[in-house]
Amino acid sequence: MGFRMLHVFVGCLNRTAPYFSRAHGVGLAVYAFDEDSLAFEKRAETGDVDNPTFLSVDPEKRSVYATSEVYEWKEGTVSAYRFDPDGGVLTYLNKQVTLGSIAAHSSLSRDGRFLMVANYSMGEGGPDRSVSVFGRNPDGSLTPAVSGVVHSGSGPNRERQERSHAHCALQLADDGLVLVADLGLDRVFGYRLGSDGTLARQTEVAAASGAGPRHIALHPDGRTVFVFNELDSTVASMRLQADGSFAVLDVVAALPAGVSHSHAADIHISPDGRFLYGSNRGHDSIAVFAVEQGSGKLTPRGHVSSGGRTPRNFTLTPSGRHLLVANQDSDVIVLLARDAETGDLTDTGRRLEIGTPMCVRVAAL
Repeated sequence: MGFRMLHVFVGCLNRTAPYFSRAHGVGLAVYAFDEDSLAFEKRAETGDVDNPTFLSVDPEKRSVYATSEVYEWKEGTVSAYRFDPDGGVLTYLNKQVTLGSIAAHSSLSRDGRFLMVANYSMGEGGPDRSVSVFGRNPDGSLTPAVSGVVHSGSGPNRERQERSHAHCALQLADDGLVLVADLGLDRVFGYRLGSDGTLARQTEVAAASGAGPRHIALHPDGRTVFVFNELDSTVASMRLQADGSFAVLDVVAALPAGVSHSHAADIHISPDGRFLYGSNRGHDSIAVFAVEQGSGKLTPRGHVSSGGRTPRNFTLTPSGRHLLVANQDSDVIVLLARDAETGDLTDTGRRLEIGTPMCVRVAAL
């Protein structure tokens, strides 16, 4: 089929939970994707991983890390796989406990030595770490957690902010801060990642009361950060200052005026840093923003249908030409084309039918 060696990794819900309406997925699936013909071809899948609601992929080591979010467990797990693009084979490497419940997000450190996992956490009991850090072995497998941190407190929303809910952990730049969005505390924390994988808190910045920080996007300039707030459906732009603190530059709405009963989900920035995109669950849209270079301020440019219900997660291809949107409650990933000059999105009409997609990632292998 002439594929250009792009591969799409999809985590699909395969176990029910009280807060998810369906679980039709197999688990972890991999597809080849040709960005010219827009064709998909299934290469591998496995049901051996429970509820992989978030994935991290290392193209160089061809490693895939799947966090398992299972409601009944006091601790989540993170499973490591190797993917062979030539043979289309997923090979299980190992699994580690995440030292906290409801493992919600993972990311690799900039130097590739560590994997960081954010535990959303529900209830009490168990190790109850908000963030855990794992070492990576040469074969891509994971060591047991080498460190972890605990957040404590609550926010004004009694139903959603009764305790800490870490939802995202990303490293800002090489040797830079690890930023953790905590939905329950209305805070973004900044930690220094040590050479031994330890996290030392350096700074924190407050979101608006009841905002509920969920996911973070990092501008290519290495200093500007965009925080997607789930509960009040806003985007905040911030910039790292010379003294290590963050200044809030701008806060804009992610929904059209008058729209309610919707929650912000995922956020990503274009490779050139000129456009920002965020998904809205309920409104079922992708919000588009222009980013003013230098100031970091955002200009809303409208909304495009996600092509299904509950766009929990999405990703851009490495070229920035397309967005793949995982519509959780429509059992479909929708392919949107992106205009690099205007930032505008259009529906290509291409669909990847797949049960309860929770996370989608694209890598050139």
